[in-house]
Amino acid sequence: MTSANKGFTTTILHHDRQKEIEHGSVHKPVHTAVMYGYKNARELADVFQGKASGYRYGRQGNPTVSALEEKLTSMEAGAGSICFSTGMAAIGAVFQALLRQGDHIVSSSFLFGNTNSVWQTVATQGVQVSMVDATDVEHVRAALKPETRMVFVETIANPRTQIADLKSIGALCAERGILFVVDNTMTSPYLFRPAAVGAGLVVNSLTKSIAGHGNVLGGAITDTGLFNWAAFPNIADNFRKQPAAMQGLSQIRAKALRDFGASLSPEAAHQIAIGAETLALRMERACHNAKTIAEALAADERVAVVHYPGLASHPQHALATDLFRHYGGLFSFELKPEIDCFDYLNRMQLAINATHLGDTRTLVIPVAHTIFFEMGAARRAEMGIADSLIRVSVGIEDTADILNDFMQALSA
Repeated sequence: MTSANKGFTTTILHHDRQKEIEHGSVHKPVHTAVMYGYKNARELADVFQGKASGYRYGRQGNPTVSALEEKLTSMEAGAGSICFSTGMAAIGAVFQALLRQGDHIVSSSFLFGNTNSVWQTVATQGVQVSMVDATDVEHVRAALKPETRMVFVETIANPRTQIADLKSIGALCAERGILFVVDNTMTSPYLFRPAAVGAGLVVNSLTKSIAGHGNVLGGAITDTGLFNWAAFPNIADNFRKQPAAMQGLSQIRAKALRDFGASLSPEAAHQIAIGAETLALRMERACHNAKTIAEALAADERVAVVHYPGLASHPQHALATDLFRHYGGLFSFELKPEIDCFDYLNRMQLAINATHLGDTRTLVIPVAHTIFFEMGAARRAEMGIADSLIRVSVGIEDTADILNDFMQALSA
């Protein structure tokens, strides 16, 4: 069977079968071996030197993890992928492997809290970081410097749902020869493929929608094949010996995955691969539920504002409509001052007070008091995060049930 011209879900379901699998299994089995033995010592040396394909050591690669990497590459229509133990490990790998002292990056200021923390760390290690409002490409353009090596954005920002000017930023990066890195976690490869806007690298937190059930951690970097690594100044000489298309991922695998050891376990890779099979089905329901609830809350006089790309009132609604298959399963909202956000959340019966995204269950959290508390009031104000802001990751519950839960909680 060939996956050519097959649909998204069909391709994922049958991807492992594109290669022969042990004992006729329909899934790649879980390989737990850490070391790999070779009968011929020269063959072992060839694998270490990159002259032959094969596995060296479990920290750098594993047959089960490789099968997931190939599946993710197909999902993102890319050239290759590397998996990590978490999404944050994948983001950390980007700067650890590719940036040097004196380099400069431009990042969207609307970021996941831990990513914001990573850039704060990077800024103390000799890399300049400019945080800009990436909803307008002109802000990115104005921040560029001769030493700019990378522009980093998220597709839909967490938690206020701002959307970067993805097409224009991609065109700008292509024009200047700058690496464009896009975190696709909030959309997933089903709703959007960053390769369509010229991204060179795509980051996904596999923990979220791709795995989808809140039971496994993982992250990935996918090389789209669009960036010219031969022109990137930070590739080490030993990786320059490889074809230009392989240089970026090869350096990331060696300098980040191998050297820092944030490897995805084969057991986790297997769970993620199974979860990914229903990604499209889950996203369809979650996006439908999110739009339904967001519209109902926006129409209620007890709600001050709803932030959701699927609403016509959203500043980037037209952009989201142009770019994405649907508007995503994430939204946030603020209640009128007379309604305490904690009391509201405590009245909910189905939605769970928890910090996570892309789960089968609907999750709610008071943002300023939890996941963005460490950031401080000033930085929260810059990001537009009000003290009453509630973030919602919408699940796949029956639409009427989860809608009723949000609406009944409005009644004191």
